[in-house]
Amino acid sequence: MFAQEAEAGASVAAGWFLEHAWLIPLIPSVAFAVIIFFGKKIGKPVANGAYIGIASMFASFVLAAGTAYQWIQRVGDAGEGVEVEPVIRKFTWWSSGGLKFGLGEHIDGLAVVLLLLVAFISTLVQIYSLEYVRGDRRYTHFFAALTLFSSGMLTMVLAENTVQLILGWEIMGLCSFMLIGHWWEEEPNALAALKAFFTVRVGDVGLLVGVATIFFGANSWAQENLHESGFSIRAIHLWVASGTGSHSVLLWGSVALFIACIGKSGQFPLHTWLPDAMAGPTPVSSLLHSSTMVVAGVFLVARLYPVFHTGLAINVAGHHFNLIAVIGGITILIAAGLAFVQNDIKKVLAYSTVSQLGYMMMGLGVGAWTPAVFHIFTHAFFKCCLFLCAGSVSHTASHHSFDMKKDMGGIARKMPVTFVAWIVSTAALCGVPFITSGFFSKDEIIDSAKHNDYKVFFVVGLVGAFMTTAYMTRATYLTFFGKPRGGAAHFMHADDHSHGEVHADEHAMAGVHAGVAMADADGPTVDAHAVGALGHGDAHAGSHSDDHGDDHGGGYHAPALPFAPSDSPWPITVPLIILGFLAVVAGYLNAGIFHIEKFHEWVHSSIGVELPEGPAATIIAALPSTLMVAAGFIVSLFVCKAVFGEAPSPLKGLTKRVKPLGWFHNFLVNKYYLDHLYEKVIVKGLVGPIAAGAYWINQNVIDGIVNGAGKSGRRTGEFVYKYIDQGLVDGIVNGSGAVSQSAGGALQPAQSGKVNQYGALLFAAAAVAGLVLVIVNS
Repeated sequence: MFAQEAEAGASVAAGWFLEHAWLIPLIPSVAFAVIIFFGKKIGKPVANGAYIGIASMFASFVLAAGTAYQWIQRVGDAGEGVEVEPVIRKFTWWSSGGLKFGLGEHIDGLAVVLLLLVAFISTLVQIYSLEYVRGDRRYTHFFAALTLFSSGMLTMVLAENTVQLILGWEIMGLCSFMLIGHWWEEEPNALAALKAFFTVRVGDVGLLVGVATIFFGANSWAQENLHESGFSIRAIHLWVASGTGSHSVLLWGSVALFIACIGKSGQFPLHTWLPDAMAGPTPVSSLLHSSTMVVAGVFLVARLYPVFHTGLAINVAGHHFNLIAVIGGITILIAAGLAFVQNDIKKVLAYSTVSQLGYMMMGLGVGAWTPAVFHIFTHAFFKCCLFLCAGSVSHTASHHSFDMKKDMGGIARKMPVTFVAWIVSTAALCGVPFITSGFFSKDEIIDSAKHNDYKVFFVVGLVGAFMTTAYMTRATYLTFFGKPRGGAAHFMHADDHSHGEVHADEHAMAGVHAGVAMADADGPTVDAHAVGALGHGDAHAGSHSDDHGDDHGGGYHAPALPFAPSDSPWPITVPLIILGFLAVVAGYLNAGIFHIEKFHEWVHSSIGVELPEGPAATIIAALPSTLMVAAGFIVSLFVCKAVFGEAPSPLKGLTKRVKPLGWFHNFLVNKYYLDHLYEKVIVKGLVGPIAAGAYWINQNVIDGIVNGAGKSGRRTGEFVYKYIDQGLVDGIVNGSGAVSQSAGGALQPAQSGKVNQYGALLFAAAAVAGLVLVIVNS
């Protein structure tokens, strides 16, 4: 096994949970293997691996909660103002020339927050998936991939060194490919998975280059002073703090690493894969967009913040721009703009995620480290809840369609749990003042930009707050208010006692929606149930058998909650209630306006560099963002009623009557033509000729060499066959046979069978032998 090295860091004894935090990602990794090899044999219809995944994530959550509790105790025992050392445990699994490669854990406030968050959100998403993907054709494989996906994020968060970080990073990339393309039979899903995979791979080149650059810069110093390798995260922090590192190494290393963060966290201009990732099941979208893959890039910047702070000159009160702040600010605005023109509710939320990731990056870029990390924490709850609400609406009310304009509207009173959870989470996303978690994290980023003299980004943050409220008001109006349309109209007119049942006309409707979705990759997201409806005539995946062939009709039916007779079943609504509650209360862990800064106290020592205290939050400081939120709601509600209401309005058809507005609308609908740039210009213009050249070389050079070698071999074989095998070898063999045959023919008369003749020959032979003997001896 591995040889354990001495712990580094902790000045006081660490508790059991802190020392054994490495079990948190290990348990779901083992569960993945168990589900893959034994999941189909365990039981049916729901237990085919699902309960193993849920149990493993719940176990990880319990361990993460224990780790968080002991870390908070550790911070408290250290005393106010004392820097708390991380708990580091590592094992050497390979060494070469004195360089050790290890696996281990680096536990500090940042790691504890993400471990707890990922394990908790993953557990709720897997419970939700029990009902949502029930009867799916790859039910077992779905839970296996979902479990490994969470394990990859936990591995990255826990990483003691950058090599281990890359391992977790790439596990997530592989699992995202499998989960986004879960229904790979439909071409849009397969293309979306490939797009996500290749786009993120572009950024991952930067990760490899950046890790290598920082390693070669830090390794000598780390070996000499710490007896550690340049891959160690602790060593990198201390190397940067020593001031001995080359600025050029830090600059280019941080640029390369940030390119990886741009790809993974969907920042401009590599954000185009994230909305297409909605092709996967809704639980995947929820997990991917809330607490796992897309926040990995933000986490990497936060984890190696000293590298970026020094390399990219992220100064406080610096009167300047830096790469992280610029990219984050652009991402906020361009993603929010695209959210306005989406009809698919999941794509609205996808662009919202991109925009909020922009806030996190901008926060790190303007020196607001703690608010940015806190926004990761609060955003996970309300964004996960919003995605699961969208899935609840699709699952129960819109017949598995995600098109807000065609199949939603007016369902608020029939789905009270889903509606309240959506409203609370939307309020948190918009940053409604003083009562939601989003206000305490996002507003702190905006306020820090102003305080640190990044005035342009202060304005960007306020404009983003207005746009966020506006597009979420539009989505809320189209989904829950107004006149019911399409699938929602059918749902509203159905008898209460028939809720949850699927009738023949509903089957047909879902089939039509699925057909539209598959015909248009930018249209409504293709869902498992819709695919089942198209292929098998069952809108509720009735004949969408699982891996054992059990159909939906004979399987598990989760009852609805007793106080919500028309809402979704409890595996869907219970996670919504929990997440909606946390979307409100989580912000009070760092409510500076109320002089509560527990979150800051627990994670501050993880920054790795000295940053001055942020501004003291006041009601006056919160006023600008409050006004922008209110303005966004009022303006958007007025426009929604005018455009989507039944009353005549001059705003209806405005983009068709006013050409400049129509051009701008098309510009947004076509996503700033970035996909056209990548696919039709870069791929066809650059990659296409390279591929054509490679194909020519393959056909004419490589195949020429291979074919020439084959022809030479054939000629050599023919020569050997004709002259050596046939002429020489066969000639010798045949000649020997001919001589033997001639000798046999000559001797044949001697074989007469007469004893007297044999005696005469024997006597003659003896006489000849005697004569020869006499002659020789004479």
